[in-house]
Amino acid sequence: MSEVTKTPKNENSIFGMIKLGLILAIYAVVSCAVLALVNNFTSPKILENSIKKATEAMKEVFVEADDFEKIDDFAPASTNTITLSDAYLAKKDGQVIGAVIQVAGPTYDKGKIILGIRKDGLVSGMRFLELTDSPGFGSKAKDPNYTVKSGKTFYDQFEMKDASQPFVNNQNFDGISGATITSVSVSTLLNEGSASLLKYFAEHDLGGKNE
Repeated sequence: MSEVTKTPKNENSIFGMIKLGLILAIYAVVSCAVLALVNNFTSPKILENSIKKATEAMKEVFVEADDFEKIDDFAPASTNTITLSDAYLAKKDGQVIGAVIQVAGPTYDKGKIILGIRKDGLVSGMRFLELTDSPGFGSKAKDPNYTVKSGKTFYDQFEMKDASQPFVNNQNFDGISGATITSVSVSTLLNEGSASLLKYFAEHDLGGKNE
């Protein structure tokens, strides 16, 4: 009778684990390569759309401006929970008429606004670039169909208000019913952005009435 050599059971188990590990490693490498390839194609488009959205928003909050000049020496926020970025001088016929700045921070969830301030300290406009608060509640802040007591949208009510006066919910602006946290948080974003731009105006002798 011929003798048959059998492979030990634990040896089969080891080889099976190695094989499975190699297969998973190959899948991981292929997946990473595909994701990197997709990212290379989509990242430029995402950046392009982001820049386009921000540019359109600048024109919305400063309609009379015909040019924007980037600035970097603006004051940061007074708290590390809020980020100030992408500040621009708003110009008309080559003359500075104000400035815009992006402000991001926590709301009920998180939000990012773009704020325009005229040289005379009045708000030229405010728009949301991002707001992820609860649908039907905090999200009303960016809803063009939602109006506050004045009959204006939540964001339009800030136009021509004095940015040197701190915005206080339900005192110098109408809050959103059922969304106090969002309302108060947005006022904090506005106050931080206003303080930074007004300080920039003072430091660069840009204050005074617009012509």
